[in-house]
Amino acid sequence: MDVDLRAVAELARYVGSREHKKAPSYAGPPGLRADASCCPPELATDAGVPTAWLRRAIPQGSTGGPWEGRSPGFPRYVWYKHDETVYEGRLVNREQGQYKGYPLEKSEWPAALMGMNADS
Repeated sequence: MDVDLRAVAELARYVGSREHKKAPSYAGPPGLRADASCCPPELATDAGVPTAWLRRAIPQGSTGGPWEGRSPGFPRYVWYKHDETVYEGRLVNREQGQYKGYPLEKSEWPAALMGMNADS
């Protein structure tokens, strides 16, 4: 697949999900699911930080799953390592490139991510 990853990254945007929030946020009222990881409170107040992470990770190829939406579309998954935590972005709107995200347990980290895109 010949895709301009930088162009795709410019269109990607983090919108979040109330299913990963304990407090009100830009994603709406809290609605943390019992089986969902909780978004760190410091990320629940500004979608700009996780959007910047998406836009750094995509050009590095830290993506997975099928590409969805109109050509070239968006990757279903995007991973970003911040400090000692890996976050997974999951495409929630394939036409507009909108993502939600959540921290992963270390056992869930994609092997290809090790050493990539850490911002620390």
